[in-house]
Amino acid sequence: MIIPHPLLGPRDAEEFVYLGDASLLDRPDWQAENADAAFFTYQYLRDNPAGGHRELWFHEQGDRSWLVVTRDTTTHEILDVAFASDLALEKAVSR
Repeated sequence: MIIPHPLLGPRDAEEFVYLGDASLLDRPDWQAENADAAFFTYQYLRDNPAGGHRELWFHEQGDRSWLVVTRDTTTHEILDVAFASDLALEKAVSR
């Protein structure tokens, strides 16, 4: 599979490490009243969708960037790639 890196262009997936669902970026507030339940859900409950899915990938053998790759899980087609830091910043600004 070829991942189109936003800065470095097309890169082989062998250069990356798959780290799971991109929802891991949405870490619960540890001080919230329901923190125990929120962290249980965050840590252990995952969706297994067929179709478009956002995933975290780490460019271990390259620039060591964290990417959010939107991929169709049935065809492995890459639909979108963005830096995780950019998405986290956008989310922080929109709060």
